[in-house]
Order: sequence, then C-alpha cells, then structure tokens
Amino acid sequence: MSKTVITNVTIFDASGAEPYQGHVLVDGHSIASVGKGPAKAPQAGTRLIDGGGRFLMPGMTEAHTHFSWNDQPSLSAIQFMPPEEHILWCVRVAKRYLEMGWTSAIGAAAAKPRLDVVMRNAILAGDFPGPRYLAGSQEITVDGGLGDNTLPHLPFRELSFGEVVCGPEDMRRAARMFIKYGVDHLKINLSGEYIAGIPAEATPFSEEEIAMLTSEARRAGKRVAAHARSSESVKQCVRHGIELIYHASFADEEALDMLEANKEKHFVAPGIAWLVCTLYHADAWGISQEAATKMGYARELEFATETLRKMHKRGIRVLPGGDYGFAWMPHGTNARDLEYFVQYIGMTPREVLLAATKLGGEIMMQPDRIGQIAPGFYADMLLIDGNPLDDLKILQDPKKILMVMKDGQVFKEWQPGASTATP
Repeated sequence: MSKTVITNVTIFDASGAEPYQGHVLVDGHSIASVGKGPAKAPQAGTRLIDGGGRFLMPGMTEAHTHFSWNDQPSLSAIQFMPPEEHILWCVRVAKRYLEMGWTSAIGAAAAKPRLDVVMRNAILAGDFPGPRYLAGSQEITVDGGLGDNTLPHLPFRELSFGEVVCGPEDMRRAARMFIKYGVDHLKINLSGEYIAGIPAEATPFSEEEIAMLTSEARRAGKRVAAHARSSESVKQCVRHGIELIYHASFADEEALDMLEANKEKHFVAPGIAWLVCTLYHADAWGISQEAATKMGYARELEFATETLRKMHKRGIRVLPGGDYGFAWMPHGTNARDLEYFVQYIGMTPREVLLAATKLGGEIMMQPDRIGQIAPGFYADMLLIDGNPLDDLKILQDPKKILMVMKDGQVFKEWQPGASTATP
C-alpha cells in the first residue's frame, strides 16, 4: 500500500513544539500531512494504524556507528574475523539497529576497506533491512597508532583493521583508494585510546598529513571524521575543517572556543557509553573498574563530563552514538547513550530526543528530509509504548518499540489496531 494513516497518537515531531495528539498521513516514502486530533475516515485502500494514544516520534540517528565491530572483548577479534563471516555479521547488525529505532546511521569506520560501502549500497538497493546509511572508510592511522595492529612476526599491514600511512604522499594514496571505493567520508585516528595501549591524549599525526587528507577529501566532495580524544586533536579538527568529531573528551578552553566559533561546521559524537561501560560494566570480560581506572578511563570520564557539559551550554552540536559493538556494550544497546546524555552531560530528555532526531537529520546532510515528523520528510517513525520524555530507558527495551517505519515501509510490525480501510 502506498498510503498509510497513523492516528490516535501523541506526536513528538522534533520541531521544538510540545507533543500533541494527532495523526500522520504517509504517501509513498514521505510524510504527506500531519494534523491535530483524530484522522478523518481514510480513503479506500489506505492502511489505517490506530496508535491507541501511544508516543510517535521520528526515527533516530546513530552518529558513530561500527557495524563491523563484532560484540567481542578485543580489537583483535575484529581484526581477524574472516571477510565472508564479517559481511554476514554486518547484515544482521544493520537489521538489529533498525528494529531498535535507529533509522539513520553514520559509519564511523569499517574493519575492512569496503564493508561500509557494500552495506550502504545493499541497504539502499533494498537487498536487506537497515538504517539509511553513510559509509565510512577504514580508520586511517600511523605506524604504531590506534588501528595499527600489525604484529612483529606478521608484519603485513593488511592484518590491521586500520589503514596505516606514513607521510603526506602515503596519506594521499590511502585517501584516493577509499574515495575510489565510494565512501561518503574518510576517518582518521588523530589521538590514542587507552585500551589499545596508546594514551588518549597522544596526538600522532603531523599537520602536513592531516592537510593532505582533507585536501583530497574536499577535491572529491567528501567529509572527514576523526577519532579525537586529545585537546590538540580537537584543535586539528577545527583548523582543518574536519566535520565529524568523535569523543573530544580532553578539549580545553581554547579548543572549546574554536569549536564554538565554528559550531555550524562541526558535530561531536562523544561515544560516552564507551567510557561508562568500560569503566563500570566490563568486569565479566576481564576489565575491572580498578583496571579501567589504571588505564585512564575514570579520569577521562571525569574530564569528558565537564567538557561535554560546557559544549552543550555553548550550543555545540552533540549527538548520541559511539563505539557500540564490544562485549560489554553490544550492538542494539545504543539507546544507553540517551540515558547517559542526561546523567553526564546534563541534557533534558527533550534535548536528548532532539539530538537523536533533528540533529540527526543535520549530520546526515538532509535536515529537510530526516529527523522530524513534518510534511515532505521521509516517513521514518517510531511508535513507542510509553513516553520517553518521562523515561528515556524505554528506548532500551525492544518490547517498548512497537513499530518501526522507514521510508514509508513498516520494518517492525505492530498488530493491535492495524487495519485496512474499506469502501
């Protein structure tokens, strides 16, 4: 059916307005109209869904997605997963994201060169269900940096889940390779990561290498994303116009000033659940709170909490998502971010939902088509049993996500109250 009416719902349209009782008409892939009160009797052949007063909201955007992280406790488990099994894993994960309400996602790096591109193309072609997706490259790193997992007895760069470069011309080669593969953006690891044995405040890339990457990206019309925990790496992002900034835990006042002065250009997806879960929820996998504290994660969470609160107050765009796909924070639990945004960043539930929806449309580069319930927007909507504005934890429960519609198609079906209008 090309037309669907969803009626008797509490609509959170992500425009900034308060929720209201209303109805939505979907025509094909898009929202045709939105109105207050119950819908009039629909035309013959139009599908009618009675929401029973439940909460209708836009689909959410995961701003820092790693479909190819495989829910294991180590980086090496990602690195050594064979490609055949890896693509099948990604297919299953994409479906899991969609069913949990993430109708759009930004690929923050793939474990193998073309995984993200293949996933994006297959989802777009309708070969299997998944969020509308922007594909990232592998993580571009330096010798000895985060993502360089080569071993002394196996010195082959193809064993790393990152693309290892050394110098500007090597960076040019890597950038052009990923651009040829068809990525939407290139990912660079501008700082370290404690769990990989590299200090988070390390900043290994030269300005010349970064300039080469951004130059090649601009030439091809691509954006750049960066793993940037250190303060200096955040400043490098601003200096070089890197749009997608991941983490930014240690950004100092100068870095915050630079971000605020350019806040229309940048998005920050801090991946705060990585810090919280690694510190408090990884004991079963051999990382006790004491061990995580020794690594540096307690200190980083303390810094990140203060830094992100300042970002939010300055109006810098901060979005949920990041680094799900490890054993202690598996794929599908991504809505933990929403709870942590309130707890650690000080956002209100309403601000969190706007970050996950309206700002999601902005980071997906379709602010007039994604992230709101309004005429002309894609029909990406969630029917929720309960009010997330009262309790964001609802969105962590798959049973509470009654229906998921993406592009006008229902991917997660809710039976009660669904019917078809008759002449």
